[in-house]
Amino acid sequence: MTLTLGRFAAAGFGLCIGITAAMAQATGPTLLGTHDAWETYKTNDGRGVVCYAVTQPQTKEPATARRDTVYFLLTTWPKQKISNEPSIVIGYPFKQGSTATVQVGSDKFEFFTKGDGAWHQGGADEQRLVAAMRAGSEMSVKGMSQRGTLTADTYSLRGLGNALDKVAEGCK
Repeated sequence: MTLTLGRFAAAGFGLCIGITAAMAQATGPTLLGTHDAWETYKTNDGRGVVCYAVTQPQTKEPATARRDTVYFLLTTWPKQKISNEPSIVIGYPFKQGSTATVQVGSDKFEFFTKGDGAWHQGGADEQRLVAAMRAGSEMSVKGMSQRGTLTADTYSLRGLGNALDKVAEGCK
C-alpha cells in the first residue's frame, strides 16, 4: 500500500496532529518502514524527535463523498513522554461540536473533533484503544461532516504491532 505520505507530511503534518509551526521548517520525515497496511516515520518538530505510524482506510463510505486524503495516526513524542497518541485526519471539516467514533471489535472509543481532525481524550481508555488495535484485524471510524454527511471508514490493522514496535525502536 503506498500512502504518498511524503506530500502529506510536507504540506500538512504539523497541522494534522497539532505540532507547532516549527514543524514546517523541519526536514521532512524519514521512512522507518512499511508494515502491511501501516507505514512508520521519524522527524523532528523543533521540540525533539517525533515518530508515528500512519495508515489510510481500506474503504470509505459513502464512496461518492468529496473528501481530502484520510489518515489514522499513532504519534510518539519521547521527550514529552507521549507514546502512541491516536488521531484522525478525516478529509473534511467535522460538524461543529460533534464527535468521531472509533470501533475495534465490540469496543467503541469517542474522539473529540476540531476542523478536519479528531483526537482521543487520553488516559487509560487510550491505552485500551491501542491494545485493542494491536489485537484486532480491522477498525472503523464514523464521523459527521459539517454538511451533515455521515462517513464510515474501515482500516486494516494488519502490521500495526510491527509498526508500533518500529516506532518505539526508532524513537528511543
